[in-house]
Amino acid sequence: MAAKANPVPSVWARQQAAPDQPALSRASIVREAIVMLDADGIEALSMRKLGARLNAGATSLYRHVATKDELMELAVDEVAAEFAVPPPGGPWRTAVTEAAVSFRATALRHPWLSSVLGQAGLAYLGPNLMSYSERLAGLFTAVGFPEPSRAIDTVLSYVIGMSTTEAAWLITVARSGRTEGDLIASLMPAAQQAAAGHDHLSEAYADAAVHAPVDPVAIRDEKFFYGLEVVLDGLEMRLPR
Repeated sequence: MAAKANPVPSVWARQQAAPDQPALSRASIVREAIVMLDADGIEALSMRKLGARLNAGATSLYRHVATKDELMELAVDEVAAEFAVPPPGGPWRTAVTEAAVSFRATALRHPWLSSVLGQAGLAYLGPNLMSYSERLAGLFTAVGFPEPSRAIDTVLSYVIGMSTTEAAWLITVARSGRTEGDLIASLMPAAQQAAAGHDHLSEAYADAAVHAPVDPVAIRDEKFFYGLEVVLDGLEMRLPR
């Protein structure tokens, strides 16, 4: 007798339950979960707290979302609807830059997103992420990349990596109760002391201290675009001449 196959561990592999009360649906659950994630992060989200905010018992929630992992899959896909990808046809570097900027902006609006993309089960099966992947594939294929999926992976790896670090820093800033500039200024003496005896680092922190009064947002933007340009320069060498 053949062994019974295990079910696919993804919310996208299950049939959606019918709502058991007018105000409660998978969509309303996900919307409220995103509000909680944006405000307090992953650690603060639980099915119990979410149910309390929705005035629903755990049993009602579990009819729509079986686990917190499924909830994260749904939240990731819902936020993915905010990713913009320009249509093919224009200058490819401009289009890819716009797509990267949109991803970064979305990740900074939802600071929890980048850190869970690789952990959210089979989130890529969701309709919004599928649409996003299809649009990116169309853009990179139209440009003429011989291996568009690898080019896409390269760009996304850079953007996700930078966005994860940046979002974590902005969470630290928010929790400090200070402005970003004030927090940087308060940390600079300790950073310079830690770098003492390390020639290259001492020079880098001395330069950072000089530029500390400059708009920190502009500095983060400059770092992001510098790295993105380097990635695009490398990819351009892969295009057929």
